[in-house]
Amino acid sequence: MAEQQVGIVGETPARIEAEAGARVGDFVALLKPRVMSLVVFTGFAGLFVAPGHIHPVIAAVAVLCIAVAAGASGAINMWYDRDIDAVMSRTRNRPIPRGAVTPEQALAFGLVLSAFSVMLMDIAVNTTAAALLAFTIFFYVVVYTIWLKRSTPQNIVIGGASGAFPPMIGWAAVTGDVSLASISLFLIIFMWTPPHFWALSLYKEGDYAKAGVPMMPVVAGQRSTKLQMLVYTLILCPLTLVPVYFGVAGWIYGAASIALNLGFVGHAIRVLRSDDLRNAKRMFGFSLLYLFLHFALLCVDRAPGVMPAILSVLS
Repeated sequence: MAEQQVGIVGETPARIEAEAGARVGDFVALLKPRVMSLVVFTGFAGLFVAPGHIHPVIAAVAVLCIAVAAGASGAINMWYDRDIDAVMSRTRNRPIPRGAVTPEQALAFGLVLSAFSVMLMDIAVNTTAAALLAFTIFFYVVVYTIWLKRSTPQNIVIGGASGAFPPMIGWAAVTGDVSLASISLFLIIFMWTPPHFWALSLYKEGDYAKAGVPMMPVVAGQRSTKLQMLVYTLILCPLTLVPVYFGVAGWIYGAASIALNLGFVGHAIRVLRSDDLRNAKRMFGFSLLYLFLHFALLCVDRAPGVMPAILSVLS
């Protein structure tokens, strides 16, 4: 009788539980906070190193908008990918697959936050930053999640652009425009994304194959993926030094970037030469540190008083 009643109203026990007991923590999980934290930090770095002045309150609002938009994109992504999330071990404990939040709740949550973040950025900061923010949400949700992710092994190569826009948004929040210098920050993340994510997909290949997602190792094989990871890493190395050319960063950043690049290339070579997938897992972990340190060093290099202090110590 209980099963018949569930069938009559068209509800599953998981749906009933989600609608009755969704908690704040479940909605926070929809925002993909770990992914969002790095996105927000790169957006802050773009804002920090941009030429010009911005009121601290407006700067805080801009960073908040980037954070909310990133989280909103994650929520909509989870709504659309709920079928494959339920299959993959890495994602099956997300709020929708485990029945903590209904798909409709996740979609509504993401759409409301998306609209809020773009409107607030437009009203409080400027239209250029708001337009870039809106395009970033569109690109991640429509271009990457809905179109590319399930249709081509180039999903990460093209779709990775969505994660590369935050420094440009932060820059535009200060300057109101897009410059070659801000594009150089975009290119660092854009070229970093394939080796970063392919390292993950190497040791999670079975998950992606089971879910039917055409990640590069599933479609092209591990050897081809490893070669491409090395190629992208080698292309990335000189790109990380372009901000020095544009005057966005100085020698502190430049010297550290060279060291980080040597480490990243070393990881890519080890992945290529070995069948031990633990090397791919190590490269994935290092790639997170690699990107964080690059953008942290951009801020350090441009922080007031840092250079005089260093020069005084050296002298």
